[in-house]
Amino acid sequence: MDGPTHLRALQALELALRTGSLKAAAERMAITPAAAGQRIKSLEEFLGIQLLLRGRSGLQPSPALAHAIPHLESAFRELGVFTEMLDMQRGQELHIAAAPDFADLWLQQRLPQFLAAYPNLRININGEGTAPKRVGRIDCEISFGPANAPQREERSLDTLFRDFVLPISSPEMDARVARRRVRHRLEGCALFHVDFYKDDPQVPRWPQWVKAQRHKRTAPERGIRFTRIAQAIETVADGAGYALCGIALARPPLESGALSLPFPLATGRWSSHAFHMRVATNALVRPHVRQFRHWLLEEARDTERWLDDRVARETRATARR
Repeated sequence: MDGPTHLRALQALELALRTGSLKAAAERMAITPAAAGQRIKSLEEFLGIQLLLRGRSGLQPSPALAHAIPHLESAFRELGVFTEMLDMQRGQELHIAAAPDFADLWLQQRLPQFLAAYPNLRININGEGTAPKRVGRIDCEISFGPANAPQREERSLDTLFRDFVLPISSPEMDARVARRRVRHRLEGCALFHVDFYKDDPQVPRWPQWVKAQRHKRTAPERGIRFTRIAQAIETVADGAGYALCGIALARPPLESGALSLPFPLATGRWSSHAFHMRVATNALVRPHVRQFRHWLLEEARDTERWLDDRVARETRATARR
């Protein structure tokens, strides 16, 4: 047997012992159970001994193999360390798994600034980008969830920012209903429901918001549902209706005038959930990963300041009135 075949046969043997079945071992190696069995059989024929026995709890080592099991396990642990060390030196790659709306509406808007400082860095976000996709390789995860999200030992946890949710519309829609009394402006207009916030108990739904603000709106629970914030923003910008949406991710179109805030910020609510960043601790040995984490936290602080200033400014203006 040549070297590579020998190593693949040992891999099949080690996985079969660790998982207790050829099927599970084959899934790990992305081959068929028959192919995994053939690799082990070829090793048995080469050595002239039986290696595996079938027991009630799955595959077991034969007496001839039992004394060598610790060495086999140790060898593959060392190979795992060796592979990880080489992967750490793979080069300037960054693999990110992020909530799609966060990636499209917030992260992609800011990345050119970071990449200007790291022109040789290759980035893969949600399986796409300049770096090749590597199965199982995630350096940084960004998700939206409870502020007390549990921390995992293998990943550091940083909270980026909460969002501030209230109705958004477009200048076209505002002009269309400008002559109506404020509390009647939603009547007859399309309301869009964004499911992104459905698990956050602090974010109001349209029926709750309409009732709390004492607006007149027939059947506020009706309307088109969107799973993505980006889709809702695009539809609202076209002048089709209103959406309850977090303004942190809608900042660029709000500042450009493509979107508007038709009601006072006092009618909005802070989300109890937040965007969180988890960075693999073994990835933090790479300088560009540490720099990315530091940069992302700085950008998140900028978003927090923008939200706080905007909400505080209107609160002061309301108080003066």
